[in-house]
Amino acid sequence: MFGNMGNMGNMMKKVQKLQGEMAKMQEELKGRTLEASVGGGAITVVVTGEKQIQSIKINPSAVDPEDVEMLEDMIVSSVNEALKKVDDMMTQEMGKLTGGLNLPKGML
Repeated sequence: MFGNMGNMGNMMKKVQKLQGEMAKMQEELKGRTLEASVGGGAITVVVTGEKQIQSIKINPSAVDPEDVEMLEDMIVSSVNEALKKVDDMMTQEMGKLTGGLNLPKGML
């Protein structure tokens, strides 16, 4: 009976170590930037790993006063793509630590 308690203690130590490594990696990833571009480079968005927009570049050729709605749609699309890239990066990097365990969000 007490032999299993030792295994549980070892498992808890491993989980705590993994939590520490994940927290460290999350801090590192927050400092990274990712870029997404739509419309053949008409709109380019740069976001941080914290999902903060760092910059939006609009190619002057994308600005058509007669079609502002298309420009708005491209901006939304590029921001969404950049945010998706952040999520994908986080999932990929965390997967390296968890060995692909596919743990639910908030598990660690």
